Amino acid sequence: MSRKLGRRLKFVVGKPGLDGHSNGAEQIAVRARDAGMDVTYEGFRLTPAEIVEAAREQGAHVVGLSILSGSHVPLVADVIARMKTAGLDVPVVVGGIIPPEDAQALQRAGVAAVYTPKDFELNRIMADIVRIVDDSAEKVI
Repeated sequence: MSRKLGRRLKFVVGKPGLDGHSNGAEQIAVRARDAGMDVTYEGFRLTPAEIVEAAREQGAHVVGLSILSGSHVPLVADVIARMKTAGLDVPVVVGGIIPPEDAQALQRAGVAAVYTPKDFELNRIMADIVRIVDDSAEKVI
C-alpha cells in the first residue's frame, strides 16, 4: 500500500475527550508501526481540533479515534466536521466501548469502521486499515 501511495501509509491515532484509558490506542499504534505504517500518536485527552491539525500537518491517510468515555458520538461528529472544514478527505476509524446502535450512527456519519473490545485481532484490524486506505485512494486516483 505504501508503494501505491508513494510513501509510507500515515496513520494518525487520536484519543479525544477526558478519557484517560489509553491502552487500546497504544496497542493499535504499536501494531500499526510493526505493520510498517508511519504512526503519529500524541497521547490522550486531545481536542478534536488538535487531532485534525495533526492529521493535516502529518498528511494522514487515515485517522483513528479511541474513545472509552461514552462521548464517542459527539466527539467523532466534531472531528469529522472539522476535517471537512479543513478539506481533509481521509477515512476515520473508531475504537472503544461503543454500543451497536451507536456504531451504526457513527458509520452513517461517515466513519469507515468501528472496533470494540470484541475486535481484539490486531492483525485483522491492520489489514482492515490497509483496505480502507486502499479503497479511499482508489476514489482519488
